[in-house]
Amino acid sequence: MTGFLGLSRTSDVVLTIRDADVVAAALREALASASPEERPGLERAAALVESTAGADGPRLRARWVRARLAAAGFEGDLTSVAAVKALRRAEPTLSLLAAVQLQREAVAHPE
Repeated sequence: MTGFLGLSRTSDVVLTIRDADVVAAALREALASASPEERPGLERAAALVESTAGADGPRLRARWVRARLAAAGFEGDLTSVAAVKALRRAEPTLSLLAAVQLQREAVAHPE
């Protein structure tokens, strides 16, 4: 899971919280006692968690920015000022500096 927190309107701190290792461990535990019918789905889920667990902070933040913009209905140019405004409307606690930094990471790490 990834969570982001803008600590205050004047803050440029964005925390990345990851617990993919906890999810992977839970899936491995479930696989150990899974019925033959459950196994394929759990194996697929475990593979997905493992494939995304290695993503670095900038890639996770870039994904988060694109997800927040999509949820806010923003369909414009990611490099635009409108994208920063939309991100700040979606996440009002982000400072302007944090929003710009997040925007730059999203541009630098396209999906």
